[in-house]
Amino acid sequence: MTPVGMLDPTLREFVNAQSEQLINRCFACSKCTAGCPIARVADLRPAQLLRLVQFGLTDALLNNPALWRCLGCDLCGSRCPNDVHIGTMLAAVRKLAWQESSFSDPALVQGLERLTALKDNIERVHNITGDDNANRLLWAQNLDQAPEGLEHKSGAEIVYFVGCVSSLFPQSYRIPQAMTQVLMGTGAKFTALGGEEWCCGYPLIAAGLGERAQKLAAHNVKSIQEIGARELVTTCPSCFHMWKHKYPELLGAPLPFEVKHSTEFLQGLLSDGALRLNPFKGTVTFHDPCDLCRKSDVFDAPRAVLDAIPGVRFVEMTNYGKNALCCGGGGNLETFDPSLVAQVSAERLNDAMGTGASIIVSACQQCERTLTSATRKHEAARKARVKVMDIVELVSQQLAN
Repeated sequence: MTPVGMLDPTLREFVNAQSEQLINRCFACSKCTAGCPIARVADLRPAQLLRLVQFGLTDALLNNPALWRCLGCDLCGSRCPNDVHIGTMLAAVRKLAWQESSFSDPALVQGLERLTALKDNIERVHNITGDDNANRLLWAQNLDQAPEGLEHKSGAEIVYFVGCVSSLFPQSYRIPQAMTQVLMGTGAKFTALGGEEWCCGYPLIAAGLGERAQKLAAHNVKSIQEIGARELVTTCPSCFHMWKHKYPELLGAPLPFEVKHSTEFLQGLLSDGALRLNPFKGTVTFHDPCDLCRKSDVFDAPRAVLDAIPGVRFVEMTNYGKNALCCGGGGNLETFDPSLVAQVSAERLNDAMGTGASIIVSACQQCERTLTSATRKHEAARKARVKVMDIVELVSQQLAN
């Protein structure tokens, strides 16, 4: 293994700077480990990772699979009394790890091979699956009434950025279908990018390859500008986080249009009276997606949308808002070590089951996938017929004629 000192000196300086900051601010209280979803199911202790970096043992961390099992959920930073965010430090170490030429741990080698394939897919065909990027609108074929000009319509006021998972995973097709029904119901002039939509770049950021996301960001922003849209809406929290917070950093300039998550967009429509909803009878709970709540500070919008549905009974989980547990679908964990995802999602499902809700509502296609899979394996959830839905699906279902 190449000694860390021989790697990129700029990166090494950044890691050292992170180390100094952590030494000054970390009180070794281990609240980060106590809250970590992965620490409950695998050999990952955020406090130990901090110690390795603090004492200059970064090279030991480079050959440790735990480095890649972090979900990037930032629950550690949320619970830290001194605002230490371990994910920032790990991203720098992951960047160092890509410069390694040799790894000895078999699990690490296998996981990095899968991450390399993911990276290659994004750079080669601009999506996470490796499919033909022209297939991004296949979900629209099942719409009862497809809107005219759904792909790259010049002059549209709103662009719906669908994201890789909702575009290319059939299980998630119902989310863009529902969002399209809502947009059509408002009479909005909207379009999608279709084959011109490239991966937002979030998986590269999570993998410590953030600089490679700049090309994707530049292309996507240019595509919106060519259409002349004033607003971009996305149902994916990771895409939203990239557009809202990372793209201005990557491109060095603010975006010339507004960026909204679907929950913020729906909240606006309901407040303006642009949507009317039929009554809903039942109890629901809401799962906060990590990239939407902790990382983007969007807590109130989804709850305002649920409150606007007549008759709905909303019950919070024990862990919600900034304390919400991750579903297990973040941080490229599904790619690096898919065996751990089910264990993490089972923990979150247990929290949801404690509310007595028959529907777990989220606002993320990945959360819906992982939690739905968990309900199929959970005997009590199967007996209670607990259902997982995206908030856009629930709103679309309740649209008044």
